[in-house]
Amino acid sequence: MSLHSSLLTPNSVSCLYSKSKIGTVSVGSRVRASASDVPDFLSADWLESRRKRPNGPRLNFSAEEAVQYQLDALKYNDQPRPDYGIEVMYRFAGFDPFERSTYFGPFFDLGQFERFRRIFHHSTYRVLLGHKQRKILSSLFVEENRFKQRVWIQGSRPEEEEIFQFTMVQRIGGLWDGYWLTESLLDDGDAFSGGLAY
Repeated sequence: MSLHSSLLTPNSVSCLYSKSKIGTVSVGSRVRASASDVPDFLSADWLESRRKRPNGPRLNFSAEEAVQYQLDALKYNDQPRPDYGIEVMYRFAGFDPFERSTYFGPFFDLGQFERFRRIFHHSTYRVLLGHKQRKILSSLFVEENRFKQRVWIQGSRPEEEEIFQFTMVQRIGGLWDGYWLTESLLDDGDAFSGGLAY
């Protein structure tokens, strides 16, 4: 008799279960579970939250619409959840997550969303989060597929205002063909003069 067959005899299985007072179980029986026995790992509003996931670039957006959409997301940053607007910005970001990026000016490793998020909470870029007012100062198509827009932002805190420059690039070829993505978001001042731990 092999080791395998001696371990899995019906008697040994019933003996194991009989010690725990569950009763005997035959080897050929199937386990049945009702819906109430299966743990529910998804919240009741899971489907609705999937519909509300952060939106990103759309093929029908013009360069101006893409900038406005991102600014609207940052204005209402914490709706429907904290840092939702920053998530939208991350989806529009046109950098390679495996390479250091000049999205904010200096070379940063922005491949992880958390690093990207922390920069938005830096004193200069936090002006964008929940801002009260904005005004487009200038817009320019530098090339056919490159667009720059300077925007004045009045923050939600007293005397908080900054000027930012969006550089949008329309991708040609590949998965994002025709989409406008953000190449950089630069502050007109010296955003990182005091340093930044990201």
